[in-house]
Amino acid sequence: MATIKDIAAKAGVSIATVSRVLNHDETLNVMEETKQRVFEAAEELEYEVRPKARKKRLKVGLVYSYSRQDELEDPYYLCIRFAIERRLEASGYKKQVVSLQNSAESVAGVDGVICSGTFTRRDVERIRTWGKPVVFIDACPDLQNFDAVIVDYGGAVRQIIDYLAANGHTKIGFIGGTNANEVSGSVEDGRITAFREYMTQKGLFHPEYMKLGDFSAHCGYEKFRELYEEGNLPTALFMGNDSMAAGAYRAAYTLGLSIPQDVSIVGFNDIPTAKYMVPPLTTSRLYMDFMGEYAVRMLEERVFESREVCIKTVVPSSLYVRDSVRNLRIANEPVKSVFHDGEE
Repeated sequence: MATIKDIAAKAGVSIATVSRVLNHDETLNVMEETKQRVFEAAEELEYEVRPKARKKRLKVGLVYSYSRQDELEDPYYLCIRFAIERRLEASGYKKQVVSLQNSAESVAGVDGVICSGTFTRRDVERIRTWGKPVVFIDACPDLQNFDAVIVDYGGAVRQIIDYLAANGHTKIGFIGGTNANEVSGSVEDGRITAFREYMTQKGLFHPEYMKLGDFSAHCGYEKFRELYEEGNLPTALFMGNDSMAAGAYRAAYTLGLSIPQDVSIVGFNDIPTAKYMVPPLTTSRLYMDFMGEYAVRMLEERVFESREVCIKTVVPSSLYVRDSVRNLRIANEPVKSVFHDGEE
């Protein structure tokens, strides 16, 4: 009797490709000619396709630590939520929005849980009691028990600081946001930690140039004005997200300051409107769609393949250089040669 290995050899493709073609895997991306070659080889070898059990349709519990209003203030989480729910719908999976107040009994019907946002230690312990496979997005509270998809905040922040330094900036400030984790005394936002550590390493850290609040545009506006009124406005500001950067733009305008001539600004996230700001915002692009979709894939592995070892996926970012940073070495001539130019 012919085997998949025989078909693969005759069609000149891998065994995995044969398996996916014969099982009509809709996610397989190969040319139609390749599929036809596999089917013809199978027919010539009189391969008998055995009926395959129908793939179970998952029911996924979704935990969001943020509100719809928070999503409007910071589209980062909005993009992640859309990506998760889009992947679930495309796969024919069911979803159930779960509250942190839910008991283990109330989530007994879900196959696994995806948690997006920031969570306190108490939140994590509550989630642990549910006894379900769990994937965290943007947090990694316990790699022994949970999968995680996180941003490489350290790499992103170092890239931003190196870019500003390459443009001659030594007075570099930071306006960022805090979250529930800081309230609980747990791990602080990764951007804050990375900024403080790397600036200290380079001998450039000045606490008077740092302001923390929430992740809203209003906060970016208020904290920018505070730095200005205190006489501590640096030559360049790294903003915790693009919404805060928009607030800083507004503050600069009301104070009669020009970007980047008077102050340079770098954002974080690369929201769709960033390249339409005046001037277009230099920012670090995060791959929110990938993070949401990959979290679903990780949960599938835990359920369908019974993967027992928990894994952490660290997603890099890309610096999109536009026009909001002034080169202090050569006036108004930004350094672009080493970095990705995000204009499209």
